[in-house]
Amino acid sequence: MEGISIVNLELCSPLFYLSVKDLPFKPNKNNEFMLHYELNPAQSRNIEPDREQLPGILVFSGVKTEDNSPRQQDKLTPQTVVLPTGKYLFSQLRTDLDDEKPLNFYTDWLDLAIEQQKDGLWERYKLENKLYVRYLFEDGKFVTQVFRVIKT
Repeated sequence: MEGISIVNLELCSPLFYLSVKDLPFKPNKNNEFMLHYELNPAQSRNIEPDREQLPGILVFSGVKTEDNSPRQQDKLTPQTVVLPTGKYLFSQLRTDLDDEKPLNFYTDWLDLAIEQQKDGLWERYKLENKLYVRYLFEDGKFVTQVFRVIKT
């Protein structure tokens, strides 16, 4: 995956999502969604993880809520899921709308996550088993973002 940048990110404001069972087939200009995985513990610490075993368990999937203000925290329900504030290893991939080979939004994030894990372990980050995948449309491109919690 050429041109991928991996950075240490401090998320200062949480992002809120409404839990849903069925996500849209792919992001469009009008929606944003998030997946949260509990990674396989053994694979999440491996510099050469097994692609089939790494994802572990899908904890939630959600679509962006309308209100992402601090007031939203007072209105949390069992259907609300949150990308919490904190320290993350962060990477993203932008895809043009007219790319000949569009991303498969439900599997290509895994390649990005594997590259992120390799770089993170190489840099000696202590990574938790939590992985968040965020899809959105920004500046005329589809964006896939991967957040990996850094232990503090």
